[in-house]
Amino acid sequence: MPTPTPLPSSWLPRLPPRRLSAALLTTVAALVAVLAAGLAHPPPAAAHDMTSTAYVEVEGTGAGVEATLDLEYDLLMKSAWLYAEAYEAKDRAEQLHQLHTHADAVTEYITGRFAVTHDGKVCTPRRAGDADIRTRGNRPFAVLTLAYACAGGADGTYTISSALFPDTESFVHSAETIVHYDIDGQRGSQVLSAAEPTLETGGHHESHQIAEFFLLGTEHLLFGLDHILFLLSLLIGARGLRDIVLAATAFTAAHSVTFLLAATGVVNVPGSVVEPVIAASIAVVALANVALRDREGAGRWRLPAVFLFGLVHGLGFAGALGIDENLSWELLLSLLSFNAGIEAVQLGIIAVVFPLLLLLRRTPAHRWALPAMAAPIVIVSLYWFWGRVADAV
Repeated sequence: MPTPTPLPSSWLPRLPPRRLSAALLTTVAALVAVLAAGLAHPPPAAAHDMTSTAYVEVEGTGAGVEATLDLEYDLLMKSAWLYAEAYEAKDRAEQLHQLHTHADAVTEYITGRFAVTHDGKVCTPRRAGDADIRTRGNRPFAVLTLAYACAGGADGTYTISSALFPDTESFVHSAETIVHYDIDGQRGSQVLSAAEPTLETGGHHESHQIAEFFLLGTEHLLFGLDHILFLLSLLIGARGLRDIVLAATAFTAAHSVTFLLAATGVVNVPGSVVEPVIAASIAVVALANVALRDREGAGRWRLPAVFLFGLVHGLGFAGALGIDENLSWELLLSLLSFNAGIEAVQLGIIAVVFPLLLLLRRTPAHRWALPAMAAPIVIVSLYWFWGRVADAV
């Protein structure tokens, strides 16, 4: 691979040497501190990130509507004010037993915070079928179905409202409910939150839908420290603008492919496999950047490795949407908007961090500073890896 052409010095800010070194060393120290802080928290896939997302599929025709809700198991049992033996259950069989035993309390909680109305009249809910457990990431989610009897015929507007897991319960904050609906031929998706807890079916809400899922994508990457650490690992190993453009393009192309395939159900890989591999990918790229940086031809591994790991990260991105429906224009619009939000944050991080790293490479400090930055990335990612493997066993 040819050596990338260095950027002209006029492209870089002109700072006095002492101020330049001080600024760069301060930046390095701040990044190391932020990355090392990841050790103070449990692995993201295994612990509460102090927020949660509920996933709801609403389908039906005429007066009969069914809502299938996926709710984080332990949070649901805590919110229903059940005993520790209920929300601390780890075995699937025991979780199903607890859901069956406390079915009335769980149903009362859900119906008190999730509602469907038809032309302003509240639809009457009842529990439909037995509860189930499914895994999203490494977390167990309770799957429950409610049947709603709605007055009136097929015409009219349906309203879906969610106040699940509010801040006032103090277990989590900023919980959101992602709703996908298909009622009487009216289809769409919307993210419900405390600020906007209600949606109405019908009409054209494309611009609103785009904005909501774009924002959801930005939030997912901003608060997904594992994806950010992978991106930082790529930036640390890049020697020039060409390197990072190629790496970012390979990563984007790869994760976009698997994100779309997984979100539409074409590919299904368990989170117990995806999450540990994502953590391992961070460590591998960070270590390779340090160990191979001075070897001739070392850059040849980057694009294939980045593309391969990008495929895995795309599976992780898909898990955030929890979509379980056939491909449609409404679904595709949500997916593309979500992915655009991810890319916007990714480009923003590159625009801020990469120029600083280029400046750092122009100082003698880069010989030790770059390995110093890679070290906490490796430590944190290996910590997450073992934690996620332990949770999956």
